[in-house]
Amino acid sequence: MDKESSKNYITIGEIVNTQGNRGYVRVLPLTDFPERFKGMKQVSVYTKGAYRLMHPEDVYNHKKFVVIKFKEIPDMTAAESLKGGLLQVEPKDIVPLPRGSYYVFNLMGMNVYNSEGRHYGRIKDILTTGANDVYIVWYEAEKRDLLIPALKQVVKLIDVENKKMVVDLPEGL
Repeated sequence: MDKESSKNYITIGEIVNTQGNRGYVRVLPLTDFPERFKGMKQVSVYTKGAYRLMHPEDVYNHKKFVVIKFKEIPDMTAAESLKGGLLQVEPKDIVPLPRGSYYVFNLMGMNVYNSEGRHYGRIKDILTTGANDVYIVWYEAEKRDLLIPALKQVVKLIDVENKKMVVDLPEGL
């Protein structure tokens, strides 16, 4: 299933299995804020090409998963129909980030330029490393990937609204 099923929603979790026989589902969190599940009043579940508005009535953590019981799901058979489903929220419901932090979905496809206005390309992927993220940009002029470290001394400007990033690349990149 496409993890980005709709540009109007942000995926925060994936239902990977059922949990027990009373209609609980096991969710793999796809968010940096797994605590958000405990306070949710409703969430859209995208499965089999359609959205269902669901209402969590019980939520708890189990190992690396979040286990959720939805009011609309009475038993394990009904819960099985949700396997592979994506829990999604509208952009207005995302957790605000501190200044200078960005969601991956805001950066993907962003145009990358140097300070003189030369266009390098668009961000096509982001690698998460131990030290810092690395933006992968398809550098059309040289027909290769350009790896740009997400460091303040390299990334000079991020303009989410205009999908524009300005970088000052170190020698050798």
